[in-house]
Amino acid sequence: MKRLEGADALDPAVRAAEPLASRLIADARLRRFFHGDATGIPPHVILTDVPFGAWFMAIFLDLFPDEGSRRAARRLVGLGVVAAAPTGLSGWAEWARADPATRRVGVVHAAANLAATLLFLASWRARRKDRHRLGVRLARMGAVLLVAGGFLGGYMRSVQRP
Repeated sequence: MKRLEGADALDPAVRAAEPLASRLIADARLRRFFHGDATGIPPHVILTDVPFGAWFMAIFLDLFPDEGSRRAARRLVGLGVVAAAPTGLSGWAEWARADPATRRVGVVHAAANLAATLLFLASWRARRKDRHRLGVRLARMGAVLLVAGGFLGGYMRSVQRP
């Protein structure tokens, strides 16, 4: 992780993301909300459970060959894709107050999660076109990236610096 934190090659990506993050917290009320001032827990920490849980439940349901499981898995994949947007935005708002080293890890975290989300979106589309096996494969690839991104997110929470 220290190599990633010190990778100044990531600084152009960090600089590109800063305007988005700054806009998310420009309003004081939004900043307090996104930083979890009222509850002590930033919403990103809680919101991540929705796409993560939906997608992994879909992967579990993919183990069962019946039409009901397929339909439920497709819906869960779609739910995860929809939930990924507010989850990602809340993450960027939290990222805005991170130190430079954590921001570098954060852009890799975001890239992994965005790639995972795009794979799950492709999975949902494949499933809607009755290409279930392709949808399952795409979801499994997305899960690998999601776990990697989640690991980086957990690391950032564990080393949160003032």
